[in-house]
Amino acid sequence: MAKIDGLLTEMVRAGASDLHIVPGLPPMLRLRGDLVRTKHNPLSHKINEQLLFEMLTAEQQKRLQTTLELDRSYEIEGVARFRCNYFYQMRGLTAVFRQIPAKISTLEELGMPEGVKKLLQVRRGLVLVTGPTGSGKSTTLASIIDHINDNRELHIITIEDPLEFVHANKKSLITQREVGTHAKSFADALRVASREDPDIILVGELRDLETMAQALTCSELGILVFGTLHTNSAVKTIDRIINAFPANQQNQIRSMLSESLKAVLSQQLLKTADGKGRCAAVEILMSGTGVANLIREAKLTQVASVIQTGGAEGMQTMDQALQKLVDEGRIKGEDAYWKASDKSLFSEMIGEPSGD
Repeated sequence: MAKIDGLLTEMVRAGASDLHIVPGLPPMLRLRGDLVRTKHNPLSHKINEQLLFEMLTAEQQKRLQTTLELDRSYEIEGVARFRCNYFYQMRGLTAVFRQIPAKISTLEELGMPEGVKKLLQVRRGLVLVTGPTGSGKSTTLASIIDHINDNRELHIITIEDPLEFVHANKKSLITQREVGTHAKSFADALRVASREDPDIILVGELRDLETMAQALTCSELGILVFGTLHTNSAVKTIDRIINAFPANQQNQIRSMLSESLKAVLSQQLLKTADGKGRCAAVEILMSGTGVANLIREAKLTQVASVIQTGGAEGMQTMDQALQKLVDEGRIKGEDAYWKASDKSLFSEMIGEPSGD
């Protein structure tokens, strides 16, 4: 058993989402959004290297020392799986471990709005789940894939870096590939995925132009493609994809995206009002004919208005999502204020804010 297993087990028992191993400081836990120091002694650079290198193969150690960073997954049987990120910084070798729940939560357990469940009816095209790091994108996608796995006979391919949630073969056949282990890159894995008879492809991150292009191509072939981006709204997500391409290709990409894009979920995590957990606020764009025309005609500024008035189709803006959570007593108005786009909607809930 690796020595780090004790700290990871402690992290799970404490209900923390992340463990930080940093030279010069004791191990630190992310508890309900806050970073908390444990009572362990500070870790030296040498101890950090001993703890972290023990978990790695010789090949992984070499890759870390060459590239100065490394992503991988790790599992303690009977405890949990973890997403691990190693990197060098001024104080030395550092790592952050993210707990991956052993049980995949349902959309109901995650408290997702009804609009998200409409995604379960989508059969082809591109569906994007976006948000900052740690906003629960992977958890939402795992829940969607698990629901499909429970109810439909399909071939689902996941391409991840690293591989996070492990899916059993239920009604569906699930093929899971990890970048760096089973494929050289997201783009390489996507390039051949269409030859593997998929009904659904999940791409862990649309991190570069080539991966975006391959995802659009797959969605045009009638495959349902799920992907993630680090953007914080539906409009910025569409804009990010279009502007990733050279100017002379952008009209073509607008046309492709207008046909392929089916939905964008943009989510943020907030502390619950009782301080005992976190919940997601989700902006939802469902792309119909009107949205497709706006994308094709480069009128993205009007998309926000479509979302705001699209409640009947399951759509909602981030501010509408936050207001609903406040009204239900699930989050505090002050926390909604700091996450809102239009802070004036929530300013009365916190008195005199000191700034944005």
